[in-house]
Amino acid sequence: MPDGSHMTARIGPNAVLQLAPAMDRIAGEGARRALFAPLGFDPLPDPTAMIDETRVAALHGALRQQHPENARKIAIAAGQGTGDYILANRIPHGAQSLLRALPARLAAPVLTRAILAHGWTFCGTGTLTAKSGPPVVFTLADNPIIRGERAPVPLCHWHVAVFERLFARLVHPRAHAVETACCATGAPACRFEIDWRH
Repeated sequence: MPDGSHMTARIGPNAVLQLAPAMDRIAGEGARRALFAPLGFDPLPDPTAMIDETRVAALHGALRQQHPENARKIAIAAGQGTGDYILANRIPHGAQSLLRALPARLAAPVLTRAILAHGWTFCGTGTLTAKSGPPVVFTLADNPIIRGERAPVPLCHWHVAVFERLFARLVHPRAHAVETACCATGAPACRFEIDWRH
């Protein structure tokens, strides 16, 4: 994959594309098109091209504002879809088989390094770092998806679902992700913990 420095202020298309089927299923195609069209996402964007992260952030923000009753459920479904897309298209099947065969304590650092290497595709200009676990802790500073937003509770359900899907499929089936801090609540960075010891 290309170096993230060449993708300034851009984020991977799954941050938009996976919202579409989730919205169609949960809120209806009409609601999705009404949300997507004003932001230039109807028709859907090219699945091979990176997208301006400010437009992606505007879409996620509009989802939360216009569909507060379903936004969390839609974001989780979209994150799961993104994880499934990565598993189907971005991680070689041989590597997946190897990770699943390893004990979780060995598979987790390998997957963590792979996520850090390609984090720019779903973190844009945010800064992603990680600490080995368990729990594995990812920290995303200046998260562009929620940049400038304020909320009483963490908002990054899409990111949580992506992390959980990848770790549950490749590290341990009981892997569970939770956002323990969020820029939207005033924290210096969004913090995600993934644990499987329960």
